[in-house]
This record gives sequence, C-alpha cells and structure tokens, in this order.
Amino acid sequence: MSKKIRSITPPEAWELVSRNQRAVIIDVRSSMEYLFVGHPAGSVHVPWIDAPEWTVNPHFVTEVRKVMLGGIGIGSGHDAPVILICRSGKRSLEAGKLLLNNGFSEVYNVSEGFEGELDANHHRSTTGGWRFHGLPWEQC
Repeated sequence: MSKKIRSITPPEAWELVSRNQRAVIIDVRSSMEYLFVGHPAGSVHVPWIDAPEWTVNPHFVTEVRKVMLGGIGIGSGHDAPVILICRSGKRSLEAGKLLLNNGFSEVYNVSEGFEGELDANHHRSTTGGWRFHGLPWEQC
C-alpha cells in the first residue's frame, strides 16, 4: 500500500493540532512570507524554497526530522502528524511528497494554504485559506 498525503482544510488542520499535542504545523513558505505576511499561531518555519537562491532547500527533510524528533519519534509506526502549509497548498504538497519518500508516514497538506487562491480582483484571503477562516495567526 502506497502512502499518500492527506489533504485537509485549514479548520481541520486547526482541529487536529488542537486535539493532538504531538501534531506540528510546518510552514514551508519563504522567510519573507512567514515573517511579513503572517503564519499560523504556533507553527514552525522550515522553508521549502527560500531566498536568495529560490531553489528547493536541500536540507528540508533533515530540518523537518529535527523538528519532529523533539521527543516524538519517526518511523515507529506511531509518527506524529506533520501538517504542511504554504500560501495556497501547492508548495506544501510537493514538500509532503518528499517527506513521504523519506520515511514520514502521517503527512497532511493544508489544501487552501495560509492565503488561499486569488479572487477575481487578484486578492488573497478572500475565498479561502487560514486567515479567511479566522484561525489564530501571528506576524512579526
């Protein structure tokens, strides 16, 4: 049986984190997005693609593994849920595939992301996303 990324909405992600203290939201957006646009409250930042090179982070799996090994463990058949979020759910989906290919078993993708898709006026956070749903978030 092949492992699959589980797609969940922002409210489902918040519920999962709220009821399972082992679950971790990992924001895979760039440092600029994480700091200045905002991020889910309590999330951990591990960029998938970041400045200045704008290439896939070659240390992504190792960095996520470090976050998750903080007393939780991976590969025991009882992995803690890894919930990935980006702007609209596309980068986090790619990052999730890499995690699955590297031994993670319980990987979720927040399908609407933090800001959701663009609306007819080219605005985000108006038709979907973490902020659209009024979930807890913060910015620096």
